[in-house]
Amino acid sequence: MYQILISGTMIFLWFFILVCLNSSHAQQYYDQSECPSNISYPGSRYTCNMFQNSCSTYVVYRANQHFQTIANISDLFHMDSDAMLRLNNLTSPSDVLKPGREVLIPINCSCSGQYFQASFSYMVSEKTSYSEIACGVFEGLLKSSTLSEQNSVQVINVGAELRVPLRCACPDNLASKKGVKYLVTYPFIEGDVPILLSKRFGISPEDLWLVNNLEPPNPTVFPNTTILVPLREPPVLNFNIPDSPPPAPGFLPTISVVKPNNSTRLRSLYIAGSVVGFSLLLLALIACVVLYRRALKKWKPEKLHSFNARSSPLSISTVRSPLKSSLTGRSSSPMSTCLSPDILAGLKYSLFNYSIEEIRKATRDFNEENKTAALVYRGLINNAEVMIKQMTFVETSHVIDVHSKINHINILNLEGVSYGESDLSWSYLVFELPSNGCLRDCLSHTSNPLEWSRRTQIAFDIATGLHYLHCCTFPSYAHLNINSRNIFVTENWRAKLANIGTLSALGSSENKGWVAPEYLLYSSASEKVDIFAFGVVLLELISAREDIDGKLFKESIKFLGGGDSEGGFLEQLRSFMDQQLEDYPLAEALCLAVLAKACVEDDPLHRPSIDDIIKVLARMVGPEVDRHVW
Repeated sequence: MYQILISGTMIFLWFFILVCLNSSHAQQYYDQSECPSNISYPGSRYTCNMFQNSCSTYVVYRANQHFQTIANISDLFHMDSDAMLRLNNLTSPSDVLKPGREVLIPINCSCSGQYFQASFSYMVSEKTSYSEIACGVFEGLLKSSTLSEQNSVQVINVGAELRVPLRCACPDNLASKKGVKYLVTYPFIEGDVPILLSKRFGISPEDLWLVNNLEPPNPTVFPNTTILVPLREPPVLNFNIPDSPPPAPGFLPTISVVKPNNSTRLRSLYIAGSVVGFSLLLLALIACVVLYRRALKKWKPEKLHSFNARSSPLSISTVRSPLKSSLTGRSSSPMSTCLSPDILAGLKYSLFNYSIEEIRKATRDFNEENKTAALVYRGLINNAEVMIKQMTFVETSHVIDVHSKINHINILNLEGVSYGESDLSWSYLVFELPSNGCLRDCLSHTSNPLEWSRRTQIAFDIATGLHYLHCCTFPSYAHLNINSRNIFVTENWRAKLANIGTLSALGSSENKGWVAPEYLLYSSASEKVDIFAFGVVLLELISAREDIDGKLFKESIKFLGGGDSEGGFLEQLRSFMDQQLEDYPLAEALCLAVLAKACVEDDPLHRPSIDDIIKVLARMVGPEVDRHVW
């Protein structure tokens, strides 16, 4: 009877894991990022579903100069060449195939951790890189970041045998009800368009768009990316579909031009308009140059130069008004903003410029009572509390550069800067300071413990801030220093991430806590390091405890993995919870604990993505919470 109860308990537990981290209809996404990208996006790997854990399916490969025959290709994929010949309607394994000739590869696709994959191995025969193997040898059937995470070695030695998890997926319940039996992984090349692909496989464009979450009617696709092709029967490649140029993008207007009768008069108007327009542009440029020279006279040239930011058409710049001081009632030193010297390209950022005297006054001459951490002080400027961080000139410039590209409600605002007398002296950055302080302090207040609803909201806010850094900035950022002391809580109990853009990152003496093992062993810095740290913060939110090396948490959450423990797992969960919490939904507590357990897996490939985390937390926070109240 006892064994039956234990078995039932574990089945119930893993049911919660599946419900929290997956859904019965696991949507697959098209990942438009480049194959060599080191950041994983939705679609970089295909998420497992609850309907089936494994299936037989296919990937498409193309003959190339290194793999020209079925014999070569079958060796690469460890396949029987005779079976490959029959599948692809070929006669001889030694026949040289035309470059780009598509070849069907039968695979066994199975769920490994959170993602589907077809597991292969590759023997390194020459000096190479993860990018060359993933995007060259395997033609984008996996991303280089996936290959790197799977093998966790920085230097690839000749003769090494690498694990290669190719992208694949199995139909979920919804697709199976529609008769879909196979999801074929198809890699795009230059010239491929979805409409031609649907004709080649004999399926409707709508089915192709739906399974990959593409936007109809003319989705944009890129070379060296993959897409899933839903089929009701085993695939048969149709090479008789003629190539045609891709249709014009729907967002580009096409307007027919009618030749006017009086062309001479129109030509005169065009010339006159051009002259006037050019004159106005010239005046604007002269005005900008005058303003630029005035700014140079008021600011040190070498410090202005440090504000140059890498320009990109996709960069997200934060523009703050120079009139901010008049709006907030906050005064500053005579020069109230720091202007970038690339002013002709547009204003990147505006900051208050404080004198060193103002910083000394704010911190009471750097009084120890105002010190909250190493090189961090609490200050008071114009009756508003601020956080002042002491940094080197180089690090100050880097932090400003990062903050000039980000703007999010869950990230701490950078308010101002104070430079030292020279580039070798200390500089100071001034940040907003939310009234409830850092999360660690909030969890330590036993007399006024955080309510459960506030804890789940804070978890959701942290995840939202990380999602912005990982997926919505260009270039994307991994925080690398997430812990409860770098998360601040506002007056309305909303969370903000701090300490973004510091060069020291995990190497900082300020960093305290349990760190992702791949970073400690291989210095492998990726968004999965943030996921691990987020899991640690979740465990702190649940228990209110702080664990420096992970030993406490590892022992405390063994019951979630089926380890031996005294008593039922629900009793173990209750004992792990913050004892100051008087009322909380036990099901939500279990779901958060399971999510945290998944985040702190040693293998980064087994950790959930930030998208999965947000889906779980959004269901807890619910629509009734006003996310705009700050």
